[in-house]
Amino acid sequence: MTAAPAARLLHRHLRGQWPAMRRLALWSAVESLPAFASGLLLARAIDDGFLARRPLTGLGWLAALAVLQAVGALGTRRIYPWLAATVEPLRDSLVGAVVTGALRRTIDRVTGPASASGGAGAGISQVTEQAEAVRALLGTALRNVRQMLAAGIAALLGLTLLAPLPALTAAVSVTLALALFGALLGVQVRRYRTVVRDAERIGEAATEIVQGARDVVACAAEPRAARTVGEAVDAQAGALRAFARSRLVRLPVLALGVHLPLLALLALSPRLVEEHRLTTGQVAGGVSYLVTGLQPAMVLLVDAGGTLLLSLAVVLGRLAEVCAEPLRAPRVAAPVTATSYDLEAEHVTFAYSAEAAPVLADLSLHVPEGTHLAVVGPSGTGKSTLADVLAGLVRPQRGGVTLGKVPLPDLDEAQLRSAVVLIPQESYVFAGTLRENLTYLRPDAATADIDEAVDAIDLAGTVERLGGYDAAVPPGGGSLSQGERQLVTLARAYLSAAPVTILDEATCHLHPAAEARAERALAARGGTLIVIAHRISSAQRAQRVLLLDGSAPQLGTHETLLALSPLYAELVGHWRT
Repeated sequence: MTAAPAARLLHRHLRGQWPAMRRLALWSAVESLPAFASGLLLARAIDDGFLARRPLTGLGWLAALAVLQAVGALGTRRIYPWLAATVEPLRDSLVGAVVTGALRRTIDRVTGPASASGGAGAGISQVTEQAEAVRALLGTALRNVRQMLAAGIAALLGLTLLAPLPALTAAVSVTLALALFGALLGVQVRRYRTVVRDAERIGEAATEIVQGARDVVACAAEPRAARTVGEAVDAQAGALRAFARSRLVRLPVLALGVHLPLLALLALSPRLVEEHRLTTGQVAGGVSYLVTGLQPAMVLLVDAGGTLLLSLAVVLGRLAEVCAEPLRAPRVAAPVTATSYDLEAEHVTFAYSAEAAPVLADLSLHVPEGTHLAVVGPSGTGKSTLADVLAGLVRPQRGGVTLGKVPLPDLDEAQLRSAVVLIPQESYVFAGTLRENLTYLRPDAATADIDEAVDAIDLAGTVERLGGYDAAVPPGGGSLSQGERQLVTLARAYLSAAPVTILDEATCHLHPAAEARAERALAARGGTLIVIAHRISSAQRAQRVLLLDGSAPQLGTHETLLALSPLYAELVGHWRT
């Protein structure tokens, strides 16, 4: 793994925070002033003050150091607002990019061939853990590592001004220690990357088993499922142990970068003082720089570099892969617009995983433009899956769907989304005005058009209760009931110009009269209406009824299916009861 993708990702999401980062660097320099001047002032206090029998002069130099400590504390205090101004926007920007990338890869996996790489489990892990980890790791790095590294650099600069010879020795030792650390860092990166990958595999394995729990139980495959997850857990445990062993590199690095220059200075100081190459104050100042500046910086670099910074680099690198555009096969030239809106599924087979039984098996269906179709069937026969397939949200493993004889994957995405509107059972009402919620699919709708949709769907009472179209709707819908939220989404669909509308139990929270009015309004406005039926009355109102029973789907009118299909008659009796 190279650091370039991680660095580019971090740079891209930090570009807007350069003013905050410049102020952070400025106050970091102020904060490190005591570390830079401590040895110099201590040497002056000893040589020019206490050893020269001028204690007041020595106390004066120490007082100057105390003043600098206060200035450094002020710098520390001013750092935190700019730290927050750097890290918090990064989190929001990065989460947005990661969510987009994870969703894009999940859609590619579902709509693409079964062998498509990447899993939903990994996407969930990246969104819920890794993006937040970047925020926490970067915040900690900027707070602690920045402080210690600034102090270490300031200590080396101060030592260079105070005593060049010990500074040269320390610089050589630190350089060798950093070279050793860098040489062994690749091993740590590879091992920690394995830890992250294995964590994702645990999520992928668990997600697949949960999604296919019915098949696991039906096939008595619980031991195999447990073994699959157990193997992933054991693999991560082994990866963690290997990573922990690689952390032993800290011992020789600290010995070379910290202990060796300190011991050398202490061992040679008597001779250097006797030869007047160093003063007692310079020795004391040099020890102060090594102990209070360089040593904490090196310890933190090794500890944080082996955990915090390493984790940040690996997780950013992994997220850079997620945010990158997936490689797509070149698209074959095809028409990008449909001239009609006949919807046709040909030999469609869809399963949610390679091991699961197909939810839809070799299903063919022709829905001419303007048809009012109801889809019924027992639970688990693929009604909602069929709605997703017809809307182009998922791509079948075999067969295909066309709109106006054009395969859905070949249609321009914007045209497909404007041509086919799917209203799911969950009512998506977002924060904004009621007008914005109603016109989401048609932002340029005039008030007269909105009035028509509201009257057709019977939403006028709700509009009046809320205070008009410009009334604010809080996140989640606020005081709107479940039924009112469904009426809002139904009016949104009515107001759209989509020639194909699919209702996936989108009226389940409405009483039968409100459901009937909404379905009749959507059917009367023109275009194709496909209703995943919640009540038998939806099938009775439809021109055609598709019965899904898992083996041999049947298409006909309500009356013909009632006469010819025992399963349909049973469903009708159950609904009426």
